[in-house]
Order: sequence, then C-alpha cells, then structure tokens
Amino acid sequence: MDQELQSSHHYIFLAVILLLPLLAAKLRRRNCCTNPPPGPWQLPVIGSLHHLVGALPHRGAMRDLSRRHGPLMLLRLGELPVVVGSSPAAAREVMRTHDAAFASRPRTATLRELTRDGLGVAFAPHGEHWRQLRKLCVSELLGARRVRSLRHGREAEAVNLVATVASLSSPAKPVNMSALLARYVTDAIVRAVVGDRIRDRDAFLEKLDEGVKVAAGFSLADAFPSSRLARALSGAARRARAHHREMTRLMDGVIEEHTQRKAAGDGNDDEEDLLDVLLRVQKDGNLQVPLDMGTIRAVIIDLFGAGSETTATTLQWAMAELMRHPAALRRAQTEVRRVLAVAGECRVSEESLPEMRYLKLVLKETLRLHAAVPLLLPRECQEETRGVLGFDVPGGAMVLVNAWAIGRDAGIWGEDAEEFRPERFEDGGGAMAGVDFRGTDFEFVPFGAGRRICPGVALGLAVMELGLASLLFHFDWELPGGAAPEELDMDEGLGITARRKSDLWLQATVRVPVPNV
Repeated sequence: MDQELQSSHHYIFLAVILLLPLLAAKLRRRNCCTNPPPGPWQLPVIGSLHHLVGALPHRGAMRDLSRRHGPLMLLRLGELPVVVGSSPAAAREVMRTHDAAFASRPRTATLRELTRDGLGVAFAPHGEHWRQLRKLCVSELLGARRVRSLRHGREAEAVNLVATVASLSSPAKPVNMSALLARYVTDAIVRAVVGDRIRDRDAFLEKLDEGVKVAAGFSLADAFPSSRLARALSGAARRARAHHREMTRLMDGVIEEHTQRKAAGDGNDDEEDLLDVLLRVQKDGNLQVPLDMGTIRAVIIDLFGAGSETTATTLQWAMAELMRHPAALRRAQTEVRRVLAVAGECRVSEESLPEMRYLKLVLKETLRLHAAVPLLLPRECQEETRGVLGFDVPGGAMVLVNAWAIGRDAGIWGEDAEEFRPERFEDGGGAMAGVDFRGTDFEFVPFGAGRRICPGVALGLAVMELGLASLLFHFDWELPGGAAPEELDMDEGLGITARRKSDLWLQATVRVPVPNV
C-alpha cells in the first residue's frame, strides 16, 4: 500500500460515496467460492482496506490479522480478493503443491503502465513469454558460470567502495552507508549488465528508486479496476506512465552508450556482459518468443531494479544488525581478517569467500529477519483452486506469501525469533541449523520458491558477500557520537522492499590499508 491509500483517507470515503451503487451491485453478483479462507470483517465496497491503513502491511496488519484468522487468510481490497499465506505450510501450498495454479502475476493498472512496451521475467504472466525468458535467465544470464565470469567487475567495485569510505572518513565525520552501499550495489549490477559504469548514474539511481516506489503503489484504480471514476481519481497510473517514458529514455541511452563503447573497442571484449548476451540472443533469433527491444529493456530494468534494490537493502540491514550486536561484529571481522591473513591477501577476493562461513551466517540471519521483499512479489490465482490448506482460493485472487512473518515466527524459530543470532544456522545451533533459502525449506523463503523463485540469487549473494567482507576487513566501525548499540534506529520504511526508514550513518576507522583504485 502506498501513501495514496495510507495517508489520504478521504479518497477511500469519497470512493465509497461515489462508487457505492455501482460496486455494491457488482460485488453481490460476484461468483464466490464455496469455502473461502477466513478473514477479518469487511466494510461495504472497500472491503478490508481499512485494516491496512496506517501500518506496514507485512508487519502491523497482515501478520497480526493472520494470528487471529489463520495462516491462510482472505482480504478484499475493494473489488480485488487477496489471499495471504503466513506459515510454512501455506507457503508450501502456494509455491509447491499448487505452484502451477499460482504461477502468474497480477496485471494491475499501475503495472500495465510500467510495462507497456515489454515484459521482463519479474512481472510477466505465466505463459510462453515468461517460460522463454526464465530459460534465458537460467541458462545464459544468471547461472553460476555466468556469475563467476563477472567476478572481476564486482571485485573492482568493492575496491571502489572501500576507497570511497576511506576518503570520506574522519574522526569527526560519519559516512552515510545507506547511500554508499546503494551506489556500490548499483555499480556492481550495472557493470555486470553493460560491462562498465554509465554516464547518467545518479539520474538512473533516482529513477530506479522511483520505480520501486511506483511499483509498490496500490491505488484506487488497482482496487476498483472496473471503475472509470476510480481511474480518474487515481494518479498512480499517470505517475507510472511518466516514469515509464523517462525510464525508456534512460535505458535507450544506456544501450546506445554500450553499443558505442563496444564499437570503439573499449573494455574487455573477451568478457560478455549481460546486455551482450541479450543482443546476441536477439540476433540469433533462437527464442520462440521474439526478443524485441521493449523486452530487452524490460529484462535489463528487472536486473537493475530487483538486483540493486534488494541487495542494497539487505547489506544495509546486515551492517545495522552488526552494529547492534558488537559480539557478532567482532566475530565476523576476526574471521574475515584471519582468512585473508592466511591467504596473504591485502584485499578481499571472491576466491576467499567460501572460507568465511560466519559471514554467510550473518547474511542468512539478516535475510531471515529482514526479507528484502517481505510479501514477495504477488501471484495471481488463474482459476478457482480447491484444497489449499482445506480452503478454496477464488479465481483472479492476488496471492501473497508473508516471508517476513514466517521468518520471525516464534513457533518455528523459537522464543528468540526476533533476535539477531547468526549462530542459529551453525551445525549444532538448533533445529533450524540446516535450513536454507534456496526454495526447498518453506520456513525460510526470502527469495520465494517454485517456478517464480528469484533467478538472481547467485548474483545478489556474490555482491553482498564481497561488499560486506570488504567493509569488515578494512575498517573498524562505531556508531556516531559514541551512541549505544540499542539506540540505533531500526524502523522500516514503506515500500515494496523492507528498506530502512532512516539512512545508516556510521563512523569508519581504517584498520587495514585500502588498495589503490
């Protein structure tokens, strides 16, 4: 839910007054399944919208409601039925048992505007177009071999990150790690996609951030898709249309810049970046679905938007949690420095990362507590589906999995479920020690599972591990002004991703000399 519905209550009540006669009749005529999941009480026309006003949906609204109404819950957001799964059993039903029925994506008014020239893999409905793009991602773009081939660009950006931190640090001057981590991740992803940095990086960053906010929006037009009046009252579609035009302009510039650089022989022509792959596949014409420029732009935006936003968000939370837990910070730093000392390295390379086992546990625990996309990307029930935890899911329903709530469920993770404790994943650390996030353990699904699991997990993890290890290796860290760990603000902001509400400012002191850029 965006600010349009959360802070502008008068829109909802205006919609009630103006749309009541028409929409009440439509809702009465709606075919309903015979055994729907339980849910909270509803108001005429707006349904359950009032339950979500003024709260983070995954936290204060949907988790609390699911505790009262069950792990599979039905809400109605205007005309739209929304089914929310908030337990491992519900996640398994949605993403494995009935995966085919829930494998599509809803096409809200906002998303139609954002993707009017082409669909990438993230928001494409289930079908041949999506299958071909998914196959391309797995086999050509984001597989383990391709990710390994792009390591030199990531390592260069990690060096740039620590050099920037060192240049900005002083005893009286904290650094904005939120901004620096966002730039590091974006530059690493951009380098993987187009082989180098781009000229309009700041404008591109701004538009990517805006796109995440627009995509997260849920407007009157989305809640009442059959109403022309709702579309007229909602500005979300207009904002999405304007964002799409500007993003298309920026993307065309990125592609043109890439083409000119390749023609001039700049860069390493022996290394194919991801745009090279897409253009090669387009030229070869091997896909059953034509790979036009609109689709290429959409795939690149998926890679930039999903890869940079979620990865940067996770890194910010990892640093924040380490600052809140000094013992974990000391253990992670000791491990990183020991591994590199044994290897005789003066900087972090990806060859050393497999030995940094506790570092990986830190990231796992961060993903458990701070799933970057807490409700995952929405799915759509393509037809009425029976027997989902004993209930029937109506056709056309939006289906959400509350990965954030599952990751913090005390019934699964124990009484310390809300605490940051990476040791829980160690051998001997408890019943959940062997649980992983790659789609087979439904107690831990920050990247989803099934057909629509995030295809960029390997690339995202590589960027996160390298960046975090580099920061821990080269610097000692403190909170500004000698603040106590428990004073650090850990509030979440509003959006499709669970980003920090406030920027993370930290004091960095160089411990290991930073290599020259």
